[in-house]
Amino acid sequence: MGSFARDPACTFCDIVSGRVRASRVYEDAQVLSFMDIHPAAPGDLLVIPKAHAAALEDIDQTLTAYLFQVVHLLARGLRRSGLPCEGVNVFLADGEAADQTVFHLHVHVFPRTTDDRFRLEVRWLERSRADLDDDAARVRTGLARSGYRPGHP
Repeated sequence: MGSFARDPACTFCDIVSGRVRASRVYEDAQVLSFMDIHPAAPGDLLVIPKAHAAALEDIDQTLTAYLFQVVHLLARGLRRSGLPCEGVNVFLADGEAADQTVFHLHVHVFPRTTDDRFRLEVRWLERSRADLDDDAARVRTGLARSGYRPGHP
């Protein structure tokens, strides 16, 4: 199973180590995917880095890109699996306010059908161009504070 940074209180770390059983779908040296025990739909997959990381910001860009390559691969697999799948949702909750409940970074990849019961209750906002421009400037400031340089993500 390999040796990875782990949190002894983390169920997902226990799955990586083999201490907790899971229905594994995909595994390589960096990433593990398994079936969600509380799925949004049959076929709901979780994709995690094997090393413990609570949030997206806790992994580097190389692992982030690789994690999403695996997400892409698994979404394609879902569409060809024979499970009911008319579409696919990719969902990542990053932080308690975003409804993250297991604090080991994970991406849900799950099939959708037109008659499924999954719903996001969202109150879409209407913002003025001035408000949107102000928000964009604030995010650019946050990028600069994080060490971002244009042309170097």
